[in-house]
Amino acid sequence: MSAQKLLAALFSVVFVFALHVSHAQDKTISGKVTDSKDGSPVSGASVQLKGTKTGTSTRADGTFSLSVPASATTLVISSIGFDNQEISIAGQSSVEVSFVANAGSNLNEVVVTGYGSSRKKDLTGSVGSIKEKDFNKGVFTSADQLMQGKIAGVQVTSNSGQPGGINTVKIRGASAITGSGQPLYVIDGVPLDGRSPRPGIGDIGIGGSNPGTSSLNFINPSDIASIDILKDASATAIYGSRAAYGVVLITTKKGRSGEPRIEVSASVGTSKIAKKLEVLTADEFKQALTYYGVSNTNNKGANVDALDAITRSGMIQNYNVSVSGGVDNARYRFSLGVLDQEGIVKKSGIKKYTANVNLNFKFLNSKKLGLDVNLVPSQYQEEIAPISNDAGSRGSLIGIALQWNPTENLIIRKPNGQDSLNVLVGGDLLNPVAVQEAITDRTRVTTILASISPYFKITKDLEYRFLYSINYGIGKRGTTVKTFINFNDTYGKGRVRLAQSELITTSLTHTLSYNKQITSGLGLNAVVGYEYLKYVNKGYDLNGFGQTSPLVPGGFGNYGLDYEDYIQYTDPTNRTFGSYSDPTNELQSYFVRAVFNFKEKYILTGTFRADGSSKFGEDNRYGYFPSVGAAWNISKEDFFKVNFINSLKLRAGWGKTGNSEFPAGSAQSRYSFSGGGSGALGPVNNGNTTLKWQADRQFNVGIDASIMNSRVNITLDYFNKRTTDLLFPTEAAVPGVPGVPQWRNLAGNIDNKGLEAAVNAAIISKKDLSWDFGVNATFITNEVSGLPSPINTGGLHGQGISGTTVEVIKNGLPINAFFTKRFLSWDKSGVGGTAFAVYEDDGYTLFYV
Repeated sequence: MSAQKLLAALFSVVFVFALHVSHAQDKTISGKVTDSKDGSPVSGASVQLKGTKTGTSTRADGTFSLSVPASATTLVISSIGFDNQEISIAGQSSVEVSFVANAGSNLNEVVVTGYGSSRKKDLTGSVGSIKEKDFNKGVFTSADQLMQGKIAGVQVTSNSGQPGGINTVKIRGASAITGSGQPLYVIDGVPLDGRSPRPGIGDIGIGGSNPGTSSLNFINPSDIASIDILKDASATAIYGSRAAYGVVLITTKKGRSGEPRIEVSASVGTSKIAKKLEVLTADEFKQALTYYGVSNTNNKGANVDALDAITRSGMIQNYNVSVSGGVDNARYRFSLGVLDQEGIVKKSGIKKYTANVNLNFKFLNSKKLGLDVNLVPSQYQEEIAPISNDAGSRGSLIGIALQWNPTENLIIRKPNGQDSLNVLVGGDLLNPVAVQEAITDRTRVTTILASISPYFKITKDLEYRFLYSINYGIGKRGTTVKTFINFNDTYGKGRVRLAQSELITTSLTHTLSYNKQITSGLGLNAVVGYEYLKYVNKGYDLNGFGQTSPLVPGGFGNYGLDYEDYIQYTDPTNRTFGSYSDPTNELQSYFVRAVFNFKEKYILTGTFRADGSSKFGEDNRYGYFPSVGAAWNISKEDFFKVNFINSLKLRAGWGKTGNSEFPAGSAQSRYSFSGGGSGALGPVNNGNTTLKWQADRQFNVGIDASIMNSRVNITLDYFNKRTTDLLFPTEAAVPGVPGVPQWRNLAGNIDNKGLEAAVNAAIISKKDLSWDFGVNATFITNEVSGLPSPINTGGLHGQGISGTTVEVIKNGLPINAFFTKRFLSWDKSGVGGTAFAVYEDDGYTLFYV
């Protein structure tokens, strides 16, 4: 069954379910919520049946409608910036609510903190929160784009122009030599692997292209209700070894009780290159030939723009539909989404189909037993242009377009009047249009994230919850190179490569939560839990080169065969097959968190987590990650009499997190059979049983303030983070096998220190006009210290520059600092007056830039 048919079937089932449960409602309460100050309607206010999860939100005109049991007596109305109000509905069918503004009430916002939630005013750690109304607006392919530029200390950057490509998200700077540096993503309590099942693919003979893809591609941004970012260690330590780079908690939309509500949205747009690099036109190129005395044979007489020839304005289409509703005991939400985005480079784009099914049930008359079910199936298909950051001696597609002689035709006219690609160009440079035509690279990735979470309220204050999830993804990729391209041995033969990858993550979590007002002044919110995760990663790839079959005289790359069919037409002596399966990767954890709140003035938080990972040897299998945080709500003190300051809180915290982001099996010596049919067994990793956890220790102090009737909110944070026991692969020492890597803990530190500031203000809040203003800034210093010697980590790859070092990790400098030769002058004393560059120390010494 195709993905589209499967999603349509799911929609039909849930829609029937929606119609069924909607008939079980008892009565409908309608009403309107207005601002007491000017009578204007309050949109987006929460209307909830007291003591339940049944609720809805007010519409743009302030009205609402909510189905409740006939025995219901009280509604709780709440909205940011206003006092919560309880309204009696006994014997009533409609109500009118006049809201009164409340200083500092925005601090009553609920923030997800990991294995639970907390009011914003009770937080002791550094946590950023974004609600749906504050998301970036536009058409997005990945959820991380919603928070770009929204939270101080969080940097979101795009790594490629490939639609659906990976974005780099850094929280408070870089803190590791190796690894992705990406935060842990948790969706509705389910931690993600962080990788994508889309197969990578190596050089297939020309300009290999392997842009990263986002691990969040499977979720529709339109299904997200809020994003909470845990930044400092006192907030992230509850996630232990997976929280070294911060934690991003994503909460999806849930159904609310009431009549079925259908929402539909559609958008269409275009994308294009923001700023093109300036290169010589044909006339400027000819003038340059004359000026530099270069042979006129380089003037081919044409006038072309190679970059224009391979790029375009890409069309973006996005369509979403959802239906939600239910009764108090059974609520639902179902959505479908379709995204079709063309890349700005021709022959690139993504088509994505997503769905989300969310069901919430309550059982027993007491409603103490409940069940939450979440299902997120998706499929996306990509076409990838041959663009690469590491494209071998021929450069990437963009690179060769920028180097193209603007007087050289891209298309030539044959004597018979037909147009043909100009493919056989002298020298090393290839025709970018020919490259684009010759290479076809397509992927199809199918994923499903499924979770089920039964819970039981043991007492009024004590709740047990179990969460089981599976995240399954399978990706297929097929790449072909046609026979006409002039590259090494490809001309006249062609190439094909097939690859498949599977990622499977299973998790189960037990938590016991306790929330009680112990005395009139002291409250306790605690959670204790156990978690187990297992990661499986396996796949294969198949390569074929050259064709000998008379059935395909023009070369198999010129025919519309299925990818699997290509292989049978390749030369049997030039076929290779490889498969892989990562060693066992399991994580077992125990954790506890307790939050003490005394009279809402003094708050103390403590967490502890123990992680046991199969990646490490017996001696270092477990890592221990504690944290502590405290906050003082100064504005609650009797002595505080500053009228224009509505709330003022000082907080501080310290914590330790870990990092085990290195390949599974690195602590053991491993061997693999070589390819090519020889069957030889050789080492691929030198074991290190003493390998231990990389550690991050972070201190944070911050201030939260609200002023001017809570219309202006200010947050300031200072942090100091040190990373030690740096994980790094290096050549093994004796008795290891020379030339085979071994993972070690390096002596040395990486320090990140910085200041964050954020200001958000409601400038205008009137009936027909609102204007909110927000600004944030982050200042970070990053420095390496304690290394025994510098480490070369980055080099240039491409035509004439392969192997040139440009990145070095060195004491006293930022991590991966850039180094280069220092240019002095041009020397025109070469043969025939040819000029060449002169560098300091003849280019043997590299200088920090």
